[in-house]
Amino acid sequence: MASILLSNGNVINGTADTPLGERNVLVTSGRIAEISDSAIKKPAECLEIDLAGRTLMPGLIDAHVHVTATTLNLGQMGSSPMSYTSQQAREIMEGMLVRGFTTVRDAGGADFGLARAVETGLIKGPRLFFSGKALSQTGGHGDFRRLTLEVDSCACASLGAELAQIADGVPDVQKAARNELRRGANQIKIMGSGGVASPRDPVWNLQYSEDEIRAIVWEATSWRTYVMAHCYTPEAISRAVSFGVRSIEHGNLLDAPTAALMAESNAILVPTLVTYEALHRHGVDYGMPEVSMGKLRDVRDAGLRSLEIAKAAGVPTVYGTDLLGETHHYQSLEFSIRGEVLSAMELIKSATGLNADLLQREGELGVIAAGAIADMIVVDGDPLRDLNLLQEQGKHLSLIMKGGQLFKNELN
Repeated sequence: MASILLSNGNVINGTADTPLGERNVLVTSGRIAEISDSAIKKPAECLEIDLAGRTLMPGLIDAHVHVTATTLNLGQMGSSPMSYTSQQAREIMEGMLVRGFTTVRDAGGADFGLARAVETGLIKGPRLFFSGKALSQTGGHGDFRRLTLEVDSCACASLGAELAQIADGVPDVQKAARNELRRGANQIKIMGSGGVASPRDPVWNLQYSEDEIRAIVWEATSWRTYVMAHCYTPEAISRAVSFGVRSIEHGNLLDAPTAALMAESNAILVPTLVTYEALHRHGVDYGMPEVSMGKLRDVRDAGLRSLEIAKAAGVPTVYGTDLLGETHHYQSLEFSIRGEVLSAMELIKSATGLNADLLQREGELGVIAAGAIADMIVVDGDPLRDLNLLQEQGKHLSLIMKGGQLFKNELN
């Protein structure tokens, strides 16, 4: 792979509170070899791209996606063959890369096959940190089985394109977690409370016992990884964090005492506010059940307040979206929604350096620094002054690089 020299770019490095200013960045063998405020000597074979004062920043990271969620009506997903769903996922992932997201963390549904397809270039999409199928108790947020279907005795109620599997009791949750880890899952996802998209469990419903959660956490820890938990209410969040969960997904109903517990426990919050806006706009049109629309109204208005509470308590808050089906194109709108309470720099750091910490890849992803993987985007303008430059499906991104490979270059 030839070297690439990006010259005269105004750098936001993903971890600092202020821009670095104008820098030159040399990329060799897929990594950043050098970054300097003075001229860099070009290697023998080197493509030089003059950024002419544009903004150079790390590739964006979305910590909560569902690349196989191809419909808003999740109850229908089990009837779709994985071969067809994979092709739909390819299209969804390619759209993410176009928007500047060079890494995503899948919160249930994606598997090692999709991750490998990205690694080998079959899918031109973001680097994929996958959870496999999320773990749900019977009657939990991941249980979309018909009421007329008898509960089966196995822990594997997933043969199609579902986002979750059913596992009850310590032996079954251990087996389910071990199986996902065996298949390469980067982290384990559990359902810790009721949710919006599932039609039969109220948002306030507590899911999984202490013994079950601790058993799952132990399995993840044994593989040097962690557990992420879908939770909305203070009680659900505090239980999960107290039992060892590292990453809380959504958390719309977070209160101050629970935020303090999260901060003390070094837990991370992954709000996903844009999905509620998208469901509010299109849920009924695309088949979202009325019971889900009712639950949506209960949590939508509380989202921004949860950001304020987390910030006041010092809880790390990272970028996630959780979009489903026909709404994936709203992925970048999360910046504008959060921009009502957070600064542009706080938002950019949440989608770069802070998310790299969550993925346990600090220093490699989400940062422009020597030795880091060369995931970078070039913005035509200054996103610190205008977050809309990160909108419009990558319209204002003149260059997208992942792993040192140029996926978009309008500057040469």
